[in-house]
Amino acid sequence: MATLTQKQNAPKKVFAFRWSGVNRKGQKVSGELQADSINTVKAELRKQGVNVTRVSKKSQGLFSKGGARIKPMDIAIVSRQITTMLSAGVPLVQSLQIIARSHEKAAMRELMGQIAADVETGTPMSDALRRHPRHFDALYCDLVEAGEQSGALETIYDRIATYREKSEALKSKIKKAMFYPAMVILVAIVVTSILLLFVIPQFEDIFKSFGAELPIFTQFVIGISRFMQNWWYVIFGGIGLGIFLYVRAWRASQKVKDNTDKFILTIPVVGMILHKAAMARFARTLSTTFSAGIPLVDALISAAGASGNYVYRTAVMAIRNEVVAGMQINVAMRTVDLFPDR
Repeated sequence: MATLTQKQNAPKKVFAFRWSGVNRKGQKVSGELQADSINTVKAELRKQGVNVTRVSKKSQGLFSKGGARIKPMDIAIVSRQITTMLSAGVPLVQSLQIIARSHEKAAMRELMGQIAADVETGTPMSDALRRHPRHFDALYCDLVEAGEQSGALETIYDRIATYREKSEALKSKIKKAMFYPAMVILVAIVVTSILLLFVIPQFEDIFKSFGAELPIFTQFVIGISRFMQNWWYVIFGGIGLGIFLYVRAWRASQKVKDNTDKFILTIPVVGMILHKAAMARFARTLSTTFSAGIPLVDALISAAGASGNYVYRTAVMAIRNEVVAGMQINVAMRTVDLFPDR
């Protein structure tokens, strides 16, 4: 019986359908509709007085924008749309249904359609979101739950939307800041390789014509050039293999990820950028969760997860443990020696 109930309450997938027919005035009409089946499309159009002549499921092209995957920025935009509609007095279920019908991405239409169906059957919004952890993390769901419990979902969603928008803006700034040093390193490697493989050999013939003994450093550079000319395929193949093995290890081992997080914080320029980014995430997450009425101890757990770095995640959890033990948060933050005094 329980299994039957679960199947009945399971969210239905929503698809895009193209239809054509004749309206009450005898005019030919056509369009698109979001529904879970062709029968649902026909039933909905009959209610609108349309005599359906043709219905077909809309296919997504290989490079169609509608078939693109859902990105974090899409969730931020949808959160802002929900905020706007709730502020305008539109009920939550209707807001979700509007987004499910109008969004340009089929994946987002399907996602919002499932959430709308869940909420319409009586499932709390936070529980409906938790069924999609790939798109809605624990912090997002906890904030929505806090809004449901306090009866201030509109206010909470405004904070969620602002938080998501600022997080995506910060992520964009980090990528731009990292682009320059990454390009400098890449260009340096390419230029050095060209010099050693093609330019130095030309100078070697000139040096030999002098008949004099070359300085030690010049001999060293020429030696490296000869080595690269003879073994370039081994060098570049080894680098490629090393990158491949590292990526596999990084995906398979949490320890490798943690050690990588530690290492990148020590890199000049890059480390400084990531330090500031982690502190910004910590401060923004703690501010958003605490102001939403989430207890400080739970807010610190959310802030630890949102920090984006193992070093900061461990430090924030250590702060949380000290706060649980009765220590003031400002004193606990000084004990981890990561956050500036000012």
